[in-house]
Amino acid sequence: MVGPLKTRVTELLGIRHPIIQGGMQNVGRARLAAAVSQAGGLGMITALTFPTPQALAEEIALCRQLTSAPFAVNISVFPTMRPPDYGEIVQVIADSGIETVETAGTPEVRDVWKLLKAHDIRIIHKCTSVRHALSSQRHGVDMISIDGFECAGHPGEDDIPGLVLIPAAVDKLEIPVIASGGIADARGLVAALSLGADAVNMGTRFCATQEAEIHENVKQAYVANDERQTDLILRPFRNSARVGRNAMSQEVLERTAGTNPAFEDVADLVSGQRGKLLLESGDLDSGIFWASMAQGLIHDIPTCDALISGIMDEARAIIADRLQGMLAGRD
Repeated sequence: MVGPLKTRVTELLGIRHPIIQGGMQNVGRARLAAAVSQAGGLGMITALTFPTPQALAEEIALCRQLTSAPFAVNISVFPTMRPPDYGEIVQVIADSGIETVETAGTPEVRDVWKLLKAHDIRIIHKCTSVRHALSSQRHGVDMISIDGFECAGHPGEDDIPGLVLIPAAVDKLEIPVIASGGIADARGLVAALSLGADAVNMGTRFCATQEAEIHENVKQAYVANDERQTDLILRPFRNSARVGRNAMSQEVLERTAGTNPAFEDVADLVSGQRGKLLLESGDLDSGIFWASMAQGLIHDIPTCDALISGIMDEARAIIADRLQGMLAGRD
């Protein structure tokens, strides 16, 4: 009989299960985050989903009404014409009593780390390479979420899949590693733990849940699509992004296929506002939407509680029956 799966991450975060919800733009809202945390994982509100720090404060307050379990906030730092006031965002997070923040983005994120550390806020930093993870560890982050090539969003430019990237990171890092990218079920969780990770991060899988506040058409697309139906766009600009395949992603690939393409050629197609409207309207060809290869493992749209409890039950069965059975078979 296998009991609770306790790891360094579950102990540090005070959660029951080693499952973390990805910080997803326009998806990481209170209702989803609360449902994940209430089910024993770590839910995540995405700060830049909200137009002002005050709106973020209100979303955090709503999440606290929905669950007494720990949840986190994601802050991503990327180049933009009008950067948000990260100092005010961090102050709202600190004033709201948030103990854990997930960060991602360019080296300028280090300024955000300083602000977070001044408030003794625990930092999970998302990386796509071991070298960046090591640099982040040297700068004092508490955990690394290592994002394999299979992931939705930005997989980096090295194209290293999780089966190699996760143990490579574990071998070099002293702080806990969270496996991210292409994980959607108990098999992925057990595999990640066996590779040395202390938890998993799931994004696309949590999009296809009842509590995710996105259009049903988008959720059904994750169920209908298989692992082949993603596109890597923006590669010529070294800003690769994995998205669900649709007419818009194919148009982006067509426009950037020639010699020396310019980002301005596709800026209107990949705008965040278009993506936000797609999630709200369900018009699947009106913009781009994030999707990992894990959509090939998504076959239903459960509640977060049913999803997490099912993953944990199956993970225990894999460990107790299949893996231990293999050991017994050698006697």
